[in-house]
Amino acid sequence: MFDVLRNALLAGFGVQDKVKEFIDELVKKGELNESQGAKLVKEWSDKAEKNTEEISKGLHDLIEKTLDRMKLPSKSEFDKMIEKINSLESRVSKIEGQK
Repeated sequence: MFDVLRNALLAGFGVQDKVKEFIDELVKKGELNESQGAKLVKEWSDKAEKNTEEISKGLHDLIEKTLDRMKLPSKSEFDKMIEKINSLESRVSKIEGQK
């Protein structure tokens, strides 16, 4: 998980631009042809995107597990509680109005 997080953070800090610049430099020096350079940039971008998706899923799972351990209600459970409170408030108001 640490490697995935590290890769995503590096991607977020402009590493993608640095990789592209590095590959462009290799192409200019003739160490790679343009096709190879484009292929490397695409492979790196695809890997960065995959890592970002893995981090997103990992964080989602972590947050979900943490909330579950905290025994906090889900949004749907919370919405149901609000509905019930509103219903009870309405019933209490009717009962109080009958007095």
